Amino acid sequence: MTAETALLRRLFDAAVASAQPALCVPPHLPRPDEIGDGRLVVIGAGKASAAMAQAVEDHWTGPLSGLVVTRHGYGAPCRRIEIVEAAHPVPDEAGLRGAQRMLDVVRGLRPQDVVLCLVSGGGSALLPLPLPGLGLADKQSVNRAMLASGATIGEMNCVRRHLSAIKGGRLAAACHPARVITLLMSDVPGDRPLDIASGPTAADPTTCEDALDIVRRYGLALPGAAMALLESGRGESIKPGDPRLARSELRMVATPQAALQAAAAVAADAGYAAHILGDAIEGEARDVAKVMGGIALQAATRRQPFTPPCVLLSGGETTVTVRGRGRGGRNVEFLLSLALALDQQPGVFALAGDTDGVDGQEEIAGAVLRPDTLARARALGLRARGCLDDNDAHAFFERLGDSVVTGPTRTNVNDFRVLLIA
Repeated sequence: MTAETALLRRLFDAAVASAQPALCVPPHLPRPDEIGDGRLVVIGAGKASAAMAQAVEDHWTGPLSGLVVTRHGYGAPCRRIEIVEAAHPVPDEAGLRGAQRMLDVVRGLRPQDVVLCLVSGGGSALLPLPLPGLGLADKQSVNRAMLASGATIGEMNCVRRHLSAIKGGRLAAACHPARVITLLMSDVPGDRPLDIASGPTAADPTTCEDALDIVRRYGLALPGAAMALLESGRGESIKPGDPRLARSELRMVATPQAALQAAAAVAADAGYAAHILGDAIEGEARDVAKVMGGIALQAATRRQPFTPPCVLLSGGETTVTVRGRGRGGRNVEFLLSLALALDQQPGVFALAGDTDGVDGQEEIAGAVLRPDTLARARALGLRARGCLDDNDAHAFFERLGDSVVTGPTRTNVNDFRVLLIA
């Protein structure tokens, strides 16, 4: 490992550490006097939800109970809050049962009760409760189609909200007349509560017709029952102004921007000027890489618009339109396209990874790119262009030994990208 790649990993680790629930959740918990003689019921879903629940238990001395659903392997030891583990990104029966039981947990609450809802990225797949007329197989089919389509996270979640019995504000409505406080860890561009886990406690101004427009735009082959539900308008979600959401409050506890700022501080301490290019960058991963590569080349060769040594940081969520038979992964696809754009430019290094530790469907966070990456690949008989065309960047970086593997991070503030120009 070179000094540059070691620094890249320190920046990534700093971003992940800044979004740990043990650090982010406690300052946003309700005060004991806000509960009074009511019950505190904890619910939630997402890759960080179990760690969030553990943080609640560690800092709440009064009685509480509840249930959260997280990804397999992302559980945390809790004594009073039940942890359910389910599949992501394609939902499974465990997630379906967990969502059903969550609605049971909040049934019959009183006005003096308080529901603490812990929501983070991944919750859309982890709460796969379909509206009447749809089954789990339909939800799985819809998820697979969208994941391969190149649709943005906002577009995918719009469709999900209008096929769900728990998303799009429906979970908050089910808690009525209790007060609802939602703690959100953002994994979406723009930190829109509506798009974090498809907004189970957020009012939804979008419509079934909006969802149908997305389906048509990407030529999604949805199950007949799903199309019929959208076309009938029966999938309408909870709209702004609904009285059942009058006592629902949203609190943002962790964001991609904060994670980028944490990494920027580490870079500055190491003597590198840090420039945050944006925390909400979207688009095809390979196309975003071409733009980032152009900026890096201009800095490396012209000292414009940034003077080396510097790092260029960005977050957001790119997409991959799957056309090949490879293993996918938007962060590694970004890096492989970046390698081709940079064409072994001396002094330019990069790391891209998902802060939840999973890029695509692989238990790999991302990878590291070095100036000699393409040369080392050729020595192994690897064709970078062929791997990119086959959407198989994970295989490319694994062969080089340049994958970034973290294991479950139990947090999720979206993708992290850094280019280092020495």
